[in-house]
Amino acid sequence: MNPVTSINANTNYSQTLTSSVSWRRLEAHFKAIECDHMVDMFAADPRRFERFSIQFEDILLDFSKNRINEETFNLLMNLATERDVPLWRELEFSGEKINTTEKRAVLHTALRNQSDRPVLVDGVDVMPAVRQELEHMRTFAAGIHSGEWKGFSGKKITDVVNIGIGGSDMGPSFVSSALKPYQCKGITPHFVSNVDCADIANTLGILNPETTLFIISSKTFTTQETITNAWTARDWLLSFADSEDAVAKHFVAVSANEEAVAEFGIQPENMFRFWDWVGGRYSVWSTIGLPVVLAIGMENFESLLEGANAMDKHFLHSPLEHNMPVIMAMLGIWYINFFKAGSHAVLPYCEYLVSFPDYLQQADMESNGKSVDRDGNKLDYDTGPIVWGKAGTNGQHAFYQQLHQGTRLLPADFIAPVQSPHLMGDHQQKLLANFFAQTEALMKGRTPAEAAELLNSSGLPDEAAQERLPFVVFRGNVPTNSLVFKALSPRTLGSLMALYEHKIFVQGVIWGIDSFDQWGVELGKTLAEAVLPELQTLEKAETHDSSTNGLINYCKSLD
Repeated sequence: MNPVTSINANTNYSQTLTSSVSWRRLEAHFKAIECDHMVDMFAADPRRFERFSIQFEDILLDFSKNRINEETFNLLMNLATERDVPLWRELEFSGEKINTTEKRAVLHTALRNQSDRPVLVDGVDVMPAVRQELEHMRTFAAGIHSGEWKGFSGKKITDVVNIGIGGSDMGPSFVSSALKPYQCKGITPHFVSNVDCADIANTLGILNPETTLFIISSKTFTTQETITNAWTARDWLLSFADSEDAVAKHFVAVSANEEAVAEFGIQPENMFRFWDWVGGRYSVWSTIGLPVVLAIGMENFESLLEGANAMDKHFLHSPLEHNMPVIMAMLGIWYINFFKAGSHAVLPYCEYLVSFPDYLQQADMESNGKSVDRDGNKLDYDTGPIVWGKAGTNGQHAFYQQLHQGTRLLPADFIAPVQSPHLMGDHQQKLLANFFAQTEALMKGRTPAEAAELLNSSGLPDEAAQERLPFVVFRGNVPTNSLVFKALSPRTLGSLMALYEHKIFVQGVIWGIDSFDQWGVELGKTLAEAVLPELQTLEKAETHDSSTNGLINYCKSLD
């Protein structure tokens, strides 16, 4: 029997999680320590940082500023063992069809496999095809960078526009911006995703059609937003070119639909393939990463893959208690399911990681925003959190007030490179000073006694100081993880991205959900297809609820 089928046949996830021995022990433990303050925990254990930190290559995870003790940690690891995390990670890497609702393997890890180990899907080794497409990208990029590939007027390509949406946009866009210091000279990447015509209009408005290459990224080559933008770009190009032959010199595709790609005018040799075992939000490691290759070069892209592969091996082989993705995942379970924290903030103190919260928002919320388990049973516990964030120090002047003094518990990850690629005065020291100060302040808070002493030393009259006192008290005890590394290199970025991928997967295993489907995005798409024809006629809309009919008809009245 298929191992996944065997697990599913013998396990009712929604029942066994909350009734499991580890879960019940965690519930009892939570009641015993939920009011304990981290200040007291640090005071009681001088070795707390040493106990609750872990290093992978040059990435340090400090999780000592969490509302846990040794017993908490052990109970969380017991839960991970009881929920078969070691087995599920083996199933993922071995090519089992763990995306059970779509009956697909989940093998983005194969895309960065650096070994000679075969990876089988339905008995077929996928690695030769993966390596073939990597070589395809290498050859194509070499032609663009050298100037051998020329546009319809004989000029070298200088701008590359990726047209995609979801994972076909967010991954490549994020990585290209994060690794901007590594950008190849003479090539400027652009990204168009929104079907709002302002997105593509603003991009085309600054480009020269003679020197622009478009990458159309769509597995099916039918995605509404992507194909709409693709045809607009095609029409724009042909308004300058003399012949439709120009399409073949300015468009390539990343797709699995060879027929539709050919109909668009793209040559078969300029179609880059990927497979149904590559989920959209995990696809930047595949040929969807072509704009990244063109932006930073194949060598740096391979370094990105190597960093991810290194984290893959750490996740696959390290014991749970020494496993960085597992530790981060289980801490998230602790806050989501026991403290009832509904969100998780990602706060990078690095301008190049400004899009990381957005990237992780899709990775996490599309993966674990589920309300039924793998057996189709409705869940009676919370699953994936709302993921949000902003680059520091900007966030400090926006929403940190809520973290420090709001009524909700908002766990957060703080992320920072020690070194900046730019040497300008003391900018980096001030950035890191804010990073360290914020995590300390969120942990410690400020007691009424400390606040009173501060106000008294400020010279305020006693009455004014007493009035202000409640407003300058901070509860503290806000949990944070700190991820610190030497510099944001392609390899480190690959490891960091893979770290969060595996964290998300482990949490899905704990909750007993399929982290790799995304049926929730389908309903709106289907309904949009029904609404579109109604917007293109003069007749009143009458087939929907009164609100939707009213909105459609009002918009039509303004045309």
